[in-house]
Amino acid sequence: MFFNIKYHLINLTFLLFILVGCQLKDPDKNHGILFLENRSKTLIVKKTNKNDIVEILGQPHSKSFDNEDIWIYLERTLTKGKYHKLGKHVLKTNNVLVLDFDKYGILKDKKIYNKNDINKMNFSKNKTENQLSKKSFVESFLSSLREKMYRDK
Repeated sequence: MFFNIKYHLINLTFLLFILVGCQLKDPDKNHGILFLENRSKTLIVKKTNKNDIVEILGQPHSKSFDNEDIWIYLERTLTKGKYHKLGKHVLKTNNVLVLDFDKYGILKDKKIYNKNDINKMNFSKNKTENQLSKKSFVESFLSSLREKMYRDK
């Protein structure tokens, strides 16, 4: 018989297991430096300098606006949620390492914040206004006219 149901059923089952197996584990999405907490343990206060830190961690993600001697490193890992999360991304790790240097470039203080510590922080409510993005009166007037013209179509 040309069409053997048993043969096709076995092939279909095998193909289904392969496809399901590929879908079970989705890779994590990483941003920043992996294993930041472990790498920060190698930094010794009052001994490690800026060059050593650049060699271990690389260039900082950010420096403080007020003080160039405060460096900030980030680590963020997102993973797929379980079935009850409907596959949405869930924050797995969110670490921030803040390094403070003295005037000679020697590590004075280090602090690492995980996602629980960051939730407890208070952030400023002040907002910085951007003077460059403000439109002139003529530009805002013409853009409102253009919106009214195209809205009725």
